[in-house]
Amino acid sequence: MLLWLHKRLKSSNWFCKKWVKWSTLALKKTKTSKTNKTSKVEPKRDLYEVLGVSKEADANQIKDAFRELALRYHPDRNKEPGAEERFKEIAGAYAVLSDPEKRQQYDTRGFEGVVDFSPEDLFGGINFEEIFGNFGSSSLFDKFFGRHKVRQNRGADVEVYFDVSLDKIMFGGSVPITLLVKDSCSNCKGSGAVPGTQPKTCDECHGTGETIITSSEKNVLIKNITTCFKCHGKGVLIEKPCPQCGGTGMTRKEKKIEVSIPKGIEDGTILKVQGHGAMAPTSAGVPGDLLVIVRTQEDPRFQRAGPDLYCAVTIPVYDAVLGTKIEVQTLDGKIVVNVPKGTQSQTTLRVTGKGLPKFNQTGFGDLYEELKKIATGR
Repeated sequence: MLLWLHKRLKSSNWFCKKWVKWSTLALKKTKTSKTNKTSKVEPKRDLYEVLGVSKEADANQIKDAFRELALRYHPDRNKEPGAEERFKEIAGAYAVLSDPEKRQQYDTRGFEGVVDFSPEDLFGGINFEEIFGNFGSSSLFDKFFGRHKVRQNRGADVEVYFDVSLDKIMFGGSVPITLLVKDSCSNCKGSGAVPGTQPKTCDECHGTGETIITSSEKNVLIKNITTCFKCHGKGVLIEKPCPQCGGTGMTRKEKKIEVSIPKGIEDGTILKVQGHGAMAPTSAGVPGDLLVIVRTQEDPRFQRAGPDLYCAVTIPVYDAVLGTKIEVQTLDGKIVVNVPKGTQSQTTLRVTGKGLPKFNQTGFGDLYEELKKIATGR
């Protein structure tokens, strides 16, 4: 539009030359503005590059790289221009790569795989206090990434240890877990009141579960918020408690859920199953999460050390002296291994790539066969 007006003005003899001059300057500014806008659009950097790690890096390497970079560019320490933006970039990269599911989506689909995550989805499960100590205040991340804490009546998280077999670690898949948890009372449907009656709104806190005492001191308004003494924070009063749950709205029940086990999962890894923890104290709250702490189940065939497996093999003396080929069992079938001439007792043979999958990485660990005993005959 501005280009068309400029041409019309230059062709009009009767129009003021100053207006022509103004339109020329305005057109130049418009072009410059468009050029500047275009120059500011930069492609996003690869998240592994942001943290300075390889795509095969394990969880500990990613965590260590994040801590080192984040402390270096932390706004409370680094006042140089651009430090804050660099800090945001580092935190965003760690939020994706520290979570196995988000990392897998990023590895598969790139940035499209993580574009729909909210700040709470990305940073909600990260304990910044554990990583940074005194510099780990999550309020900084709330400020940068728009997170906000919602005051809610939430159930407690439930931790369980679960032993996973080597075969399941090898191939992955889902496993059933049976829990004895507090669940909504089937008699009162979680209300805590006798069926046919309803809890009444607390007349002290008007259903908020809190009482607010307001005072002023030196022209400063002070609000003291405490749990309501009458309803104990529930917001409701139950005149006729349910006989089955005693008015709590919850009873202990056996609960079965399916938990997905990633290939190569490491000892001590915590799998979070949202919404399968303890019920909230009130019907208005939300349940906590189930935290499954994985342990490797003992196996009579192998011992585990990270992605590597160890086993013992017995062969006759003359086979060790002359050399032979032996058949060895692995987690994905039998293989033939060559035993060199003159093999001594306690010799360890290494079979590359026949261990467990590397967790959150490509490739496999190795299988180590230790010739512990040399038999004297067949």
